[in-house]
Amino acid sequence: MEYRLTDFLPTTKKEVELRGWDELDIILFSGDAYVDHPSFGAAVIGRTLEAQGYRVAIVPQPDWHGDFRDFKKLGRPRLFFGISPGCMDSMVNKYTAARRLRSEDAYSPDGRHDMRPEYPTIVYSQILKKLYPDVPVILGGIEASLRRLTHYDYWQDRLRPCILCDSGADLIIYGMGEKPITELAHRISEGDPLTDIPQTVYLASDITPTSNDIVLHSHEECLRNKRAEAENYRHIEEQSNMMHAQRILQPVMGKTVVVNPPYPPLTTTELDASYDLPYTRQPHPKYKGKRIPAFDMIKHSVNIHRGCFGGCAFCTISAHQGKFISCRSKESILKEVKKVAQMPDFKGYLSDLGAPSANMYGMHGRNLNACEKCRRPSCIHPQVCPNLNTSHAKLLDIYRAVDALPEVKKSFIGSGVRYDLLLHRGKDEAANRSAEEYTRELICHHVSGRLKVAPEHTSDRVLYLMRKPSFSQFGQFKRIFDRINREENLHQQIIPYFISSHPGCREEDMAELAVLTKQMDFQLEQVQDFTPTPMTIATEMWYTGYDPYTLEPVFSAKTPREKQAQRQFFFWYKPEERRGIEQSLRRIGRPDLIQKLFGNGFGKPQSQAKGSHSKRNRR
Repeated sequence: MEYRLTDFLPTTKKEVELRGWDELDIILFSGDAYVDHPSFGAAVIGRTLEAQGYRVAIVPQPDWHGDFRDFKKLGRPRLFFGISPGCMDSMVNKYTAARRLRSEDAYSPDGRHDMRPEYPTIVYSQILKKLYPDVPVILGGIEASLRRLTHYDYWQDRLRPCILCDSGADLIIYGMGEKPITELAHRISEGDPLTDIPQTVYLASDITPTSNDIVLHSHEECLRNKRAEAENYRHIEEQSNMMHAQRILQPVMGKTVVVNPPYPPLTTTELDASYDLPYTRQPHPKYKGKRIPAFDMIKHSVNIHRGCFGGCAFCTISAHQGKFISCRSKESILKEVKKVAQMPDFKGYLSDLGAPSANMYGMHGRNLNACEKCRRPSCIHPQVCPNLNTSHAKLLDIYRAVDALPEVKKSFIGSGVRYDLLLHRGKDEAANRSAEEYTRELICHHVSGRLKVAPEHTSDRVLYLMRKPSFSQFGQFKRIFDRINREENLHQQIIPYFISSHPGCREEDMAELAVLTKQMDFQLEQVQDFTPTPMTIATEMWYTGYDPYTLEPVFSAKTPREKQAQRQFFFWYKPEERRGIEQSLRRIGRPDLIQKLFGNGFGKPQSQAKGSHSKRNRR
């Protein structure tokens, strides 16, 4: 289908004039290329505001050098500027865990590295405040959301305050932004106060805490005392995952950061409305002939829900989307699948019917009153909550309805599968049967040769800190996977992801990981070094040296030498790594593992878990 220039939100003065507008209400600045698709945050916010009748434009990847002409070209908006720095944290997007430049920027045309600055939220805000000091600047997106309070910055190796302090912006909208941005635009338009809008953050010069507020240790106290920083993050995580959260206050630089509690999760009707907005699902025509890697990855995929109740210690999803699952209706999902099927390059294969975790669709607590009081950051760690309805029946219905469409030859599941949910057996026999049925359906009909799962480690002690299930469950799932492949005469691989240098992990743990995965006939390549990113419990453990929940000391590998000493064990099968591994095993007093790793030479295992090194943004 051919789209006209006016089918996209305007990005230039000429495009504004084509719509017959002489003034804009809201101008959004995005660190990503403008892809008019519901997987790209700036497009979602722009379309949401447009649906409310506001005149909205997007300036994607403005040039922040020189005379700032990209910041001036559309003039002054009637209401406010909005900043969406990108779908990924700008620093994770730019650098590896070793602080090396990544091979490409997936959200820029042709993967170019020079299209956005480091910390675009701060850079864009400071420019706009200099040019238009009286126009409100509103921050959104993951970069600001995860920097709403004092946080550790790995790339600068220091604690930084709420991003409002560094940027000079007026307000943060954290999390998924449809509800708060709509309320904010209405309030500014009517001249009403902004300080009580849910899911927003602002700086107050004079505020008196109420008995229901949580007052964190000040930024200055956290600079002096790492234990204070660890103590803060238990409260921050708990409130990010509560149905009825409390307001959070944190003193900083003579002011107070005020974090208002979030809105309730979107209802199915509300989420459908967001996905049913008139997206073209295409990059803006200005990128014609250029490749946007992130769009290529998701253009034939459909997202079916938001939220994740896994609570992994290294993951930011719960801090941004929350643990409660918001599901789209079957009708909305099928409608989008049909739109994908109309794309000229669609060959009948959906790359993913996915979400933050592939198999949480339709799951929630049976007794919602209990959920409203719950403080657990995870519904499945350390055990699956007995109140959780783990039925996969609704998800199976979605898969089968999609596969029944004549335009669809096959739908693959590219998102990570939680095998602990598949293995769980509770008192509800119907839910147990649905998990077994889903497992077979998944393996037989939705694997594109390789199924991605994330055991992350083999040490149960490390896995407990990660909030992941025992490695024995991965072994159990692999046996089921192999059995079903044999029964169905399939030749598929299971691709496990692993992390080195996670808090609590020592060299000995990595050595044992190498031995155990060798015994399972894996040669690991889907691996990564732990990257500390703002607002995760794992990052707080890594920086402070304390578990925020128990305040017990936690070891972390921090120096390049310590991190490489762990990472080398992933690649025991490479001849060039053998000498270093043998030296390390002798140094840590585990020469017994040398024979287990190298006793049979370097023959290739029967099955191999291969692929390019992982660049997931699951942090």
